[in-house]
Amino acid sequence: MASSGQDVCSDGDGDVSPTVGGTHLLGFSDEILLHILSHVPSTDLVLSVRLTCRKLAALCLDKSLTHTVLLHKDYEASEDKVKQLVKEICRDVRQLDLTGCYWLSGAAVERVGRCRGLVKVNLSGCPLTSLRLSKVLSALQQLRSLAIDVNPGFDAGQLSGECRATLSRVRELKQTLFTPSYGVVPCCSRLEKLLLYFEILDRTREGAVLSGQLMVGQSNVPHYQHLRVFYARLAPGYINQEVVRLYLAVLSDRTPEHLHAFLIAAPGSFAESGATRALLESMARRVALDALQLPRLWLNGAALLQQLRLCRPVHLSFSRCALPGGHLLRRVLHAGRDLRALASLNLSGCAHCLGPDVPARKAEDDIDCSVLEALVAACGGLRHLNLSAAHHHSAEGGRHLCQLLACLRQLRSLALPVCAVAGSVAGAVPHTPPAPPVPAAPAALPRCPGKKVRVGAPAAPTPPPTSAFWALLRGLPFLERLELIGSNFSSAMPRNEPAIRNSLPPCGRAQSVGDAEVAAVGQLAFLRHLTLAQLPGVLTGSGLLRVGLQCQQLQSLSLANLGTMGKVAYMAALADMLRHCQRLQDLRLEQPYFSANAQFFQALSQCSSLQRLCLVSRSGTLQPEAVLAFVGRCLRLVVCHLFTGESLATCRGLQHSLLRSFQEERPALNVVIFPLLHEGLTDVIRDVPMVHLDEITLFKSRVAEEPPNLWW
Repeated sequence: MASSGQDVCSDGDGDVSPTVGGTHLLGFSDEILLHILSHVPSTDLVLSVRLTCRKLAALCLDKSLTHTVLLHKDYEASEDKVKQLVKEICRDVRQLDLTGCYWLSGAAVERVGRCRGLVKVNLSGCPLTSLRLSKVLSALQQLRSLAIDVNPGFDAGQLSGECRATLSRVRELKQTLFTPSYGVVPCCSRLEKLLLYFEILDRTREGAVLSGQLMVGQSNVPHYQHLRVFYARLAPGYINQEVVRLYLAVLSDRTPEHLHAFLIAAPGSFAESGATRALLESMARRVALDALQLPRLWLNGAALLQQLRLCRPVHLSFSRCALPGGHLLRRVLHAGRDLRALASLNLSGCAHCLGPDVPARKAEDDIDCSVLEALVAACGGLRHLNLSAAHHHSAEGGRHLCQLLACLRQLRSLALPVCAVAGSVAGAVPHTPPAPPVPAAPAALPRCPGKKVRVGAPAAPTPPPTSAFWALLRGLPFLERLELIGSNFSSAMPRNEPAIRNSLPPCGRAQSVGDAEVAAVGQLAFLRHLTLAQLPGVLTGSGLLRVGLQCQQLQSLSLANLGTMGKVAYMAALADMLRHCQRLQDLRLEQPYFSANAQFFQALSQCSSLQRLCLVSRSGTLQPEAVLAFVGRCLRLVVCHLFTGESLATCRGLQHSLLRSFQEERPALNVVIFPLLHEGLTDVIRDVPMVHLDEITLFKSRVAEEPPNLWW
């Protein structure tokens, strides 16, 4: 018998479906039902929901739902589910995204070849050999967009004639290179979009030095007459630079006339060569760009910016450029260019971009407000802005940087140095923000099994009425990504670099940025991604509770070096915050001397959507029993990376216990537990799938990293 308020009725075909509150689900129109079903994961939609009744069986296989199938990091999509899904939708699917499905076997990936109508497929992170790739692509004659990894042992000579014919029709190609190779690029003679990710190590695991010279017979890369987008992102290393120069040498011979986006992201020092200089000169004569990103050493003077034609740019990145504001922004702003369409601007590490043109200027000196005012006035449509990794100090008595940035009403992601938000707005009218609800009684906090609720959680401090940062966030209510990173911050696990680094003290102005500023973040009701790093003014972490209470859309949280080094004073507040983060999927916590105890993991287990956890703590400790209990309770967790000060034996024992206990039921489970300062850490990181290296294990700013909609 149906319970009170719930009836049971038939859909007319003999199937029984529930109604709640007198409203029958199947009474909605097909259009509404299709919209609802579009939010259900494809595996659940086809393999579960479709079996409930005849009407849903027909709707779940509607072409609007099976045209595009996204299994991108769908960690619950087991190998059997993927095989069955492909069997059911192979005739209708046109776009298939398997990015980061590293747990699938080669045999499961090979089933993709049955989807003969595929136009776009992304297999990045999936296991693929040359022969298996050849077999899959030979069947996909309509393919126009492809993404793959090129691993050691790849041999283009094993590609069949049918595979090469498919590649000759491909218009978009994304390659992640783990070995010096052209991959399938020589076969793709009609490319319009080429995205290259260079992740080649200088040495093999055995210590042998790799060569950047590509094999004889692979250098027949055709001229790309139709190329419109060229993007290359390099990991640190000499080999990556050598290989990308070989790719660029082809473009320098004859620059495509339709090229409109040219982007190279290279860390460290990447010097120009004769070929790259010739390429830039040819681009200045032949093409008009709307997206530009160059290594900092290539921006060696104002002449280059004067020569390159930027008609209506959409994305500009001058990361770590050393040119002062007059030679950088003013050249871009005052060269007759229309910047109203500019959506993404990356000035990360540009210490002088907002400063006056004085010969003896220091990086810590005050900014020139006129430069920033001109930037804001010309680029009113900015959606992504990165000003991190530099000191941007507002002058006393003048207009504050936050006050000027508040005019950019369309911003959706923003990265700032901590010292830039210190201070007040000059001449501001006092305003008392509405106090958000803070739980004061035990009933307001969810109860943890087996533990009494702590009464008297510290209330978050109210930001001062003239706080520049509070006023900025009040003016940007639709911000989705916010990063506050100390200008002197360096992670204990930087990307592809040694784990031990000397950390610099925080900027003096950052000392005043603490709990009140963190509490101000609670104004952002649509915030999805939050990064806070090197905030020495955090005393109790009480502002974190306000964020947890009010930012209910929060999906990823990254905290690093909060408060005084050597003392973790915000543990209780963090535990209270996590109990309210029901949509949190990614948590990265980097804090020396952090004690990952039962209290922490008990609070974290209440984040019911948590999928990925990374803890980096020099001299930190953990309780193996608490970790085991946490992974058992947190059913969606598939990534657990813990780097602490525990012994190698303790780390290995815990890692083996977790894999033995949970990997069978969670095929995607990836566990890495290792001493942070152990000499073998570099080799351990090599084995972590790339899908995790960028997003959780390694700390870096992601705002304006690449143009929006560059891929997929």
